[in-house]
Amino acid sequence: MTLGCEAFAKVNRSLAVVGKRPDGYHELDTVFQTIDLSDALVFGPSDGLELACDDPSVPRGDENLVVRAARALAERAGIAPRAAIRLSKRIPAGAGLGGGSSDAASALVGLRALWGLELDDAALADVAAGLGSDVSFFLVGGLARGTGRGERIAPLPDPAREWLVLLSPPFPLPTPAVYSRLRARSLTEVPPPSNLPGSELGVFPDRNDLEPAAESLREEVRLLRELLLGAGAASARLSGSGSTVFGVFSSEEGARDAVRRLSGLPEGTEVRVVPTLGRGEFARRARPRPADER
Repeated sequence: MTLGCEAFAKVNRSLAVVGKRPDGYHELDTVFQTIDLSDALVFGPSDGLELACDDPSVPRGDENLVVRAARALAERAGIAPRAAIRLSKRIPAGAGLGGGSSDAASALVGLRALWGLELDDAALADVAAGLGSDVSFFLVGGLARGTGRGERIAPLPDPAREWLVLLSPPFPLPTPAVYSRLRARSLTEVPPPSNLPGSELGVFPDRNDLEPAAESLREEVRLLRELLLGAGAASARLSGSGSTVFGVFSSEEGARDAVRRLSGLPEGTEVRVVPTLGRGEFARRARPRPADER
């Protein structure tokens, strides 16, 4: 049996940094949104654990989150990690769109099905939380609030579909480098989740507290935001720690018209127009199915 999964990207519609925790991580209050941009993973039987990828820059060993997810899931289930995994990349790396984390979440879901494991979603979420701060979100999808390091996920009501213009400049912004520039207050103890007004209802502040740090590393981030606002975006934000900047539009026509008006982009910037993806459509399209049906 060979199974396939789609692994969707995300943007952060809001990202508040509450402070730096004693364990070295930052306490966050963020709102994730899945978007219709995806990698593809195919899982098949093997005598060992193998990962192939169509992007030669992607590592194939234990530094890859997909491989680490496979090993962690097998350890949780008490079995040997045996699978041939093929990864087709469409989500740019180092861009703040969660491609690696999404691939890892899809590996957990796909391998659970391939191996016939009797692990429920809560067990899968526990494994996901140990892999990275936002891996857990990609088991849920849609619009959701993330607190703690981002691993505590609370689904929010899906809003009306929006269209995003993604501008991915030709450089990554490594997350550690961005956080090293962040001036965040120290927390003497891990706080309870912050209570941003209305966030439980899907209403959230239009902010990303990482933008000043990212812009201090690459001034192009501010330029991209200004260009999107000048082209009519209702909001223009950095996604996560970057480097992708996205503009929000109410219609596909408005988004594509804005792209036509953009000028002065840094050379090599990739431009994409994508819709947001609600939780129901995410669940339908992200579930494992026979690879020949995809």
